[in-house]
Amino acid sequence: MAKTQLGARVDEDIAELAKKRAADLGLSIGDYLARLVQDDAGGLRARAVDAAARFLAEHQTVFDEAEEAQPRKSGRGARAA
Repeated sequence: MAKTQLGARVDEDIAELAKKRAADLGLSIGDYLARLVQDDAGGLRARAVDAAARFLAEHQTVFDEAEEAQPRKSGRGARAA
């Protein structure tokens, strides 16, 4: 398949993160970005987010109970999801 060059400007921290993730996966930046686009277009990201939302909806009370059982270090505590 023929390759097309794309150009994009991103913040330096995003560029470094992309380079690190690509290296961690043993991919070039181009292959890493292609994988991200394919995953996004294929709905993988949306399915993962939906699955996480369903999991939290189903088990939120467990997280709430665990947080309530822990002693608080300050008067203000963050709650999961």
